Amino acid sequence: MIKTTLALALLLATGSLYTTASTKNPDTRDWMPEGSFTDGVEGPAIGPDGNLYAVNFSHQGTIGKISAKKAGEVWLQLPEGSTGNSLRFHNNRLYVADYTGHNILVIDPDSRKIQRTLHNPQMHQPNDIAIADNGTLYASDPDWNNNSGQLWRVSPEGIFTLLEKDMGTTNGIELSPDGKKLYLNESVQRRVWVYDVLDNGDVTNKKLLMAFEDFGLDGMQTDSTGNLYITRYGAGVVLKVSPAGKILRTIQLKGQHPTNIALSADGQSAFVTMQKRGAIERFQISEK
Repeated sequence: MIKTTLALALLLATGSLYTTASTKNPDTRDWMPEGSFTDGVEGPAIGPDGNLYAVNFSHQGTIGKISAKKAGEVWLQLPEGSTGNSLRFHNNRLYVADYTGHNILVIDPDSRKIQRTLHNPQMHQPNDIAIADNGTLYASDPDWNNNSGQLWRVSPEGIFTLLEKDMGTTNGIELSPDGKKLYLNESVQRRVWVYDVLDNGDVTNKKLLMAFEDFGLDGMQTDSTGNLYITRYGAGVVLKVSPAGKILRTIQLKGQHPTNIALSADGQSAFVTMQKRGAIERFQISEK
């Protein structure tokens, strides 16, 4: 998620607001139409049932289920004061980064009931989350007002560990398929970092993977071979990046403000949430 006012200030400062990106032929098609979501559309995630889930469908505070093209419904209304941002499924549980409630919610998809509420008062807000195979959760924690952020680990038992503080505005976060690398970006500073993940869940050997001179960074996801897909807020593109940081492909979007991305279960297509449009765009992973 990128705050709208902050993002506009960032883009104006770089002189890059509203480029010709929207005039180019997009590589995407609408999966959910413009206005079907609020401008808080985020998530997204493929559930164990094969459906696509994303937050703030129809109105704020909801989780929407998309079963087919243009076929969406409110799947769950979160409690008052809660607004989802990132969604991740793990072991038949849905984890929701509730950024206004400052919680991570654990939901049983079958009953649609909140089973656990994970909270730490030292967290600014949980923004994006990634979950390892063993249930260890990693959360980005931006402080938008001060252009800073933190990185947290949450154990399967719900124990919070602050892995790093005094970072830039931490946002998109993702693990490599083998769980040995953790990727984390900083939106305002336009940097993507990569860490080694130790057996105990700690991270080490932090390295700069990529840096950009303009536009923001938001959600990320890896494919089965380890390539990283990065949404570039304001640039209207998704970048496919190798584990070594080489740009392999630039996917042109219809809108300019992507917030996050999910890959289909078969890895053949991707779904991108679009803030200004309140829509979800889809593109094919394999180039034609």
